[in-house]
Amino acid sequence: MSITDKSVGVFLYPDNFSGAELATAARRIEALGYQSIWYPEVYYYESFTLGGYLLSQTERITIASGIANIYGRDPMTCVQSGRSLRSFHGDRFVMGLGVSHESIVSGAHGHAYGKPLTTMRNYLDDMDRAREHLLGEDPPVVLGALGWKMIELSGTRTCGAHPFNSPPEHTRRTREIIGPDKWLCTAQHVCWTTDAKAARAAARKALEFYFVTPNHYKNWLRLGYTEQDLQGGGSNRLIDALVAWGTEAQIRDRVQQHFDAGATQVILNTIRLLPPEATPKVLAAGVNYQSVPDWEALEGLATRL
Repeated sequence: MSITDKSVGVFLYPDNFSGAELATAARRIEALGYQSIWYPEVYYYESFTLGGYLLSQTERITIASGIANIYGRDPMTCVQSGRSLRSFHGDRFVMGLGVSHESIVSGAHGHAYGKPLTTMRNYLDDMDRAREHLLGEDPPVVLGALGWKMIELSGTRTCGAHPFNSPPEHTRRTREIIGPDKWLCTAQHVCWTTDAKAARAAARKALEFYFVTPNHYKNWLRLGYTEQDLQGGGSNRLIDALVAWGTEAQIRDRVQQHFDAGATQVILNTIRLLPPEATPKVLAAGVNYQSVPDWEALEGLATRL
């Protein structure tokens, strides 16, 4: 199935769940008719092991790493992993690659965090070099890309770009850079409520990591937001740009704005309204992470999308 134009996927943060719970969630998302599941690689599951597991637990849905951290494996192993998954599961796997964040790479991985663009370009060169020695066929590859130069690289070297935490104006500029034929698979946060205060509070809790992560807040500054917008967990202006909340029609309109701006696929990341004591704990890190599937939202938005 892979990725088709104006399709909708779901973002699933895996570290919140056991393997059995992930399988159940994946099958439920597939049954709702979404085209894909995208998942990050953070502190628990290894990316391609998880991708293979989710593929084995579903039948039709596309499974996409969003993103696999390139510091976590050498380029040849990365090519082997992708080709293995394609051999085992056909065209259902999309390999999203990214440079992750310095706090993860230097802290948990223990690597020196290089210049993102140079590091990714060199990694793609090394993947090309490894391909000459390997059997098999590659899955589609996209890059986790926020800055304009990384987006340009995604358009020239891969099947396209996978932005995260980016409003429709970023989608529009990304499409201009990568051209009409590349995939643009962008994530959209969704909070299924018409209560502005509750939506913004939940959004600030779920997104607090990104407000201290340079890759993300520099992206917002490039789009015209200010240092003042970054204060206090994010201004209402910035939070409302990043998180779609309101009536079903208003949330659907935000998804359509991305399509109108050139998105190939919009990936829904739901933010549930949960009290802290009810928020699942991340299995590996032992910290709360509020971005977990809101099945009411996913079921409501599955129709007519």
